[in-house]
Amino acid sequence: MIIKISNLSNGEYYYTFDKKIEEIELSEPFIGNILVEAKLQKSKRQIVLNADIKAKVIFECDRCDEKFEKELINDYKIVYYFSSEINDEEQIDIKYISINTDKIDLSNEVRDYAQLAVPMKKLCKEDCKGLCVNCGKNLNSENCKCNSKEIDPRWLPLEKLKNNIK
Repeated sequence: MIIKISNLSNGEYYYTFDKKIEEIELSEPFIGNILVEAKLQKSKRQIVLNADIKAKVIFECDRCDEKFEKELINDYKIVYYFSSEINDEEQIDIKYISINTDKIDLSNEVRDYAQLAVPMKKLCKEDCKGLCVNCGKNLNSENCKCNSKEIDPRWLPLEKLKNNIK
């Protein structure tokens, strides 16, 4: 995912990249291709890059343990400053590049921001009911006949405390 910037005049430019996930070194849970739509604004002293990323993934639901496919979406913005002195300070959204730089490679940033789009909690749907704690049935597809009124004996002291408050 390389953008050649050496011959660009000042202004706005749009780029679309559709690459296989292996080309930017992404692996499971990502599948298929990754789509990047980039808007580049070049001026005399800087380049501002806005990118939108779309990628498909296959997760296992954290509640019901079923596999599901989802599209992850993320975006990011990076400002590239032209400078005769290259500043090595690591900043997420600001990079210093030489005046003689002829291209920008987006692969590392796209990979990083795609991985950042992976949620901490992976749910097949927002209202997933999960698995029955007694029999292990998926409560999204069927009801179980377990006695849900039965209280774990470890919680009985709290139950007594709750009843005393009433």
